[in-house]
Amino acid sequence: MIKKYLTIIIILLASACICAQQPAEAPLAESENTYIEQEKTSLLQKVEIWYSNNMNYWSITALMAIESSFIPFPSEIVVPPAVYVAANESSDLNKTASYPLNVLIIVLFATFGALIGACINYGLSIWLGRPIIYKFADSKIGHLLLLSGEKIQKAEEYFNEHGKISTFIGRLIPAIRQLISIPAGLARMPFLAFLGYTFLGAFTWNMVLAIIGYVAHGQADLINRYNHELSIAILAIVGVAVLVWIIRKVITTRRARG
Repeated sequence: MIKKYLTIIIILLASACICAQQPAEAPLAESENTYIEQEKTSLLQKVEIWYSNNMNYWSITALMAIESSFIPFPSEIVVPPAVYVAANESSDLNKTASYPLNVLIIVLFATFGALIGACINYGLSIWLGRPIIYKFADSKIGHLLLLSGEKIQKAEEYFNEHGKISTFIGRLIPAIRQLISIPAGLARMPFLAFLGYTFLGAFTWNMVLAIIGYVAHGQADLINRYNHELSIAILAIVGVAVLVWIIRKVITTRRARG
């Protein structure tokens, strides 16, 4: 099984590398030249173009709502790239003449999305109750969503130990951030207090991510100079991450069967 997954990963990485460095051919018609120029762009540039053409405030809100719910989705691939491309005049994220103001708007919409996702967890916890929440976390669907009763228990213990403030502090801790709303709901924390602490925590976290994107934009010339090398590095990191995940999944499955 591991060999099968390794083969797939190698093929995908090789294909992506080939696409990222297609050589230019003889001059053709303008439309064909445009196509060739697109093919010559590196993976990093293609990602930047995609973000610039497709990301807007509402898509950021939706993605951050997903990230803040029980569905595993990294906020690190939403806010920093959005802030990076917000300076592009063609981007839907460039709504004002002030780049810092555009960044602030992105952070506010991302925080609004995080509140939506947190409220989903909070409401489901109250509605379903502790037994069903734990049963779902330990189900096959729950495991596919990277949930487990152990993770829920750790989040609940953290909430019980730190109280209401944990819904603020927990938003800054990667292992706790997405789950801290669940024990808040199970404990029936007052909703207004929950909203307040969650907003502060999510806003702080999104500001940290925004600063990363802002700093990266300040190094745009350096990034563009080495975009090909960075593209290869990103592919390598993704490949290693996928490989590690597959190996851990296979080991966990074999241990469960054995």
